[in-house]
Amino acid sequence: MDLKGRLLFASTLCGWLLTPMSAAALDVKIGYIHWVPDQGPVLSNVTPEPEDAGLRGAELGIADNNATGRFLDQNYSLESAMASDQDAAMAALDDMLEAGIELFVTRVPADTVRAMAKQAGDKALMFNAGASDDDLRISECQPNVLHTIPSYAMLTDALAQWLTMRRWKEVLLITGPTDQDKAWAEAFRRASKRFGLEIMADKAWTFDSDLRRTASKELPAFTQAGDYDAVVVADVRGDFGEYVPFNTWLPRPVVGTQGMGPEAWHRVIEAWGAAQLQNRFRELAGREMNSEDYAAWAAVRSVGTAVTALSNAGHSAVREHLFSEDFQLAAFKGRKLTYRPWNGQLRQPIPLVHPQGLVATPPLEGFLHPESELDTLGYDKPESDCRIN
Repeated sequence: MDLKGRLLFASTLCGWLLTPMSAAALDVKIGYIHWVPDQGPVLSNVTPEPEDAGLRGAELGIADNNATGRFLDQNYSLESAMASDQDAAMAALDDMLEAGIELFVTRVPADTVRAMAKQAGDKALMFNAGASDDDLRISECQPNVLHTIPSYAMLTDALAQWLTMRRWKEVLLITGPTDQDKAWAEAFRRASKRFGLEIMADKAWTFDSDLRRTASKELPAFTQAGDYDAVVVADVRGDFGEYVPFNTWLPRPVVGTQGMGPEAWHRVIEAWGAAQLQNRFRELAGREMNSEDYAAWAAVRSVGTAVTALSNAGHSAVREHLFSEDFQLAAFKGRKLTYRPWNGQLRQPIPLVHPQGLVATPPLEGFLHPESELDTLGYDKPESDCRIN
C-alpha cells in the first residue's frame, strides 16, 4: 500500500473508532428538591444554618462527577428547586419527572419523602439527604428511596458506643419540645439499652425564657438529679442546648446535639483526604461543609460512581449497581461505604465532634458485628421490617 493509501486507511480507521464514542455521549441530569419548614424563632444566638445547606453539597458532587465524566464523554448537570412548602416541592417533582429526570436528591421532611416516593413510583430513584427519622428505615421503607443522611439511631448509637467505651454509663437526658428533639431522644433511649447505659433522670425542657440572661440561674437548678457521669442534650434546632455546658449542677461533660456530638460531617474532619474535600467546598460555597451538604454530595457521587461503572444512567440500572457487591463509595471517612440492602441506608462512620475538634469516629474497636462493624450503628437487619432489595 502506498503512502496515500495508508493515510486514507488511517483516516477511515480513526473515523470508525471515534464515531461510537460520540454516539455514546451520556447526559446525566439529577434533580435536587429542597424544602425545610420554618421552625419558628430560636431562643439562643446559635449560628443559623445556611439556607442553601444541601444544595451546595449537591453542586460539589456534580463538579466532582464532571471531573471524571469529561474523560468518559459523560456530562452531569443539576436541576434544583428550593420550595416554599410541601405543595411546591411536590409540584417541582412532577415538573422534573415530566422533563424526564429519573434521579433525585431531596432535602425535605419525612412526610414529604413518603409523599414523593409514592408520587415517583417506579419512574425514579430518590436519595433522602435530609430526613433522619428512623421510621423511614425500619417500617416505612420505599424501594425507590435510598438514604445518605444518617438516621437518628445511627447518630445516637455512635454516641452510646463512646460513652460505653469511656465507662460514663450513668447519664442525665434533657429533651427539647420539638418533634425532632423527641425523635432524637427516643433514639438515644434505645441506644442506651443497646449498649448498657443507664438514664438516671429523663427531663423535658419546657421553658421559654431567654437563657442569654438566666442560664446561670436556671440550668444549675434544672440539672440537679442525683449523680451522673454526663449530660445528654436533645435539642436539634438549638433552643437551649448551647447554654447547658458549664452551667450544670455537677461538673460533668455535655454531649448530644450540643457539646460533643455525632454528625454526618463537620469542618474539623481532615483525615483520609477530607481536607481537600473541605477546601473544594469552601471554594465553591464560601462557607464550611455541614452534614446536609455531605449527605447531598454523597448521593450525587453515588450516582456518578454507578454511572462511571455502567455507562448507563437509567434509575433501575443505577439502583441495581448500588446494591451490588461491585459498588463502593469513596467518601473521605476512612472506609469504602455501601448501602444496606434491607432499607437503603448508606453505611458510614459517624464522627463525634465538638466545635473545634474531632474526638472519635465510631464504630469503635470492640463493638463487633458478624458482617460489617458499620452495622453496629443504627437498626440492624433483624431489627428492621424492611426488605427492599
